[in-house]
Amino acid sequence: MKSATGLTGSGSRDWILQRISAVVLAVYAVVMVGFFLVNDVTYDVWHGFMMSLPMKLFSLVAVLSLVFHAWVGMWTVLTDYVKSAGLRLVLQAAIIVAILVYLFWGVMIFW
Repeated sequence: MKSATGLTGSGSRDWILQRISAVVLAVYAVVMVGFFLVNDVTYDVWHGFMMSLPMKLFSLVAVLSLVFHAWVGMWTVLTDYVKSAGLRLVLQAAIIVAILVYLFWGVMIFW
């Protein structure tokens, strides 16, 4: 049976997507920490780094990865621990709205 609220409709694909998104977020974190360790950071240096096309694209991929990672994680927690279908639907809808707001906000920040 296919889940109506799962991200990919398959537990295996959701699991793989969450692992890939975790790797992307880890690499993004390492790049950010590395930037701060290597550079004498001023606003101009930071702005130049973050507004470069490669970093804009990488940041967009990181934001999308965060969205996928958060949804799969929250969906898993809700389906495991919230037994009431009505309450679970309300919580999932609220989480979807929040995640979409964060997604659009993240895209607006970088683009």
